[in-house]
Amino acid sequence: MPGAPQPLFQRFLPDTERTSAHVWKFSLEFGGRRPRHFHDEPELNLIVAGSATFGIGKSVVQAQAGELLAFPPGQDHALLDASPDLYLFAVGLSQKFSAQVLRAERHSVAVPAHVRLPASELQSVVNRAGSIVDQLGIEQHAAALWEQVEWLKRRHATRLGGALHVLTRRVLTALADEPGLERDALATAARGNPCAVSRYFHNDIGMTLVKYRTRLRLLRMIRAFDEGQRELKSAASMAGFGSYSQCHRVFQAELGCSPRAFFGAGLRERMQSAYEST
Repeated sequence: MPGAPQPLFQRFLPDTERTSAHVWKFSLEFGGRRPRHFHDEPELNLIVAGSATFGIGKSVVQAQAGELLAFPPGQDHALLDASPDLYLFAVGLSQKFSAQVLRAERHSVAVPAHVRLPASELQSVVNRAGSIVDQLGIEQHAAALWEQVEWLKRRHATRLGGALHVLTRRVLTALADEPGLERDALATAARGNPCAVSRYFHNDIGMTLVKYRTRLRLLRMIRAFDEGQRELKSAASMAGFGSYSQCHRVFQAELGCSPRAFFGAGLRERMQSAYEST
């Protein structure tokens, strides 16, 4: 999307140390919305009423009541416009908890989705989400909701706006297991030509394969820091950066600041609390 502002890192979960799942609701009465952002948690948006326009990477996507969108970790997104009656639920789980819940289907959260749910099945999902919205300690109920939605995604697998190319799907699955894989290794895993893999990925995801891999690496560093590795060079190494200088360049390009400023100068907290008026 030409001219889109630089996305912010805004975690989905309200407290990553105590919470593995969260559900929140959005309507225009709320009075604010998140700017373009990305995070480590996979996220689902369920449109209950009205319509919305989302910016997802460089793409613009229209969504109506009864539709479900899934954003994988690292894919930037923003609510660009909304009808006056828009009402949606946003659901997010930590990657670790999502993998525990979905087990054999754990890789599905790495793949973006946009599907329509039949009215006969929509209400059950709405009721489940509404019963745990904005609450803590909802892991058991959120797991049931996450499993239900995953089953519905597979059952109604036709993707609005066109299916992902098989090479893109294979690359996303491979990156879910090994975020540090280089392009040629990803092409081998996807059983495709490297140039074709890069081209289809860019078309489908709205960002280049190189940029997406870089963003996953940045998220791994933030996760390593949050899990206790407070020495920045060690956290960068754990995330797969070849050097701290490379890590510094990535932070500057992706977040507009150095790692030290992000973690130590309150900038992260200011990013997290940023909202835009509706």
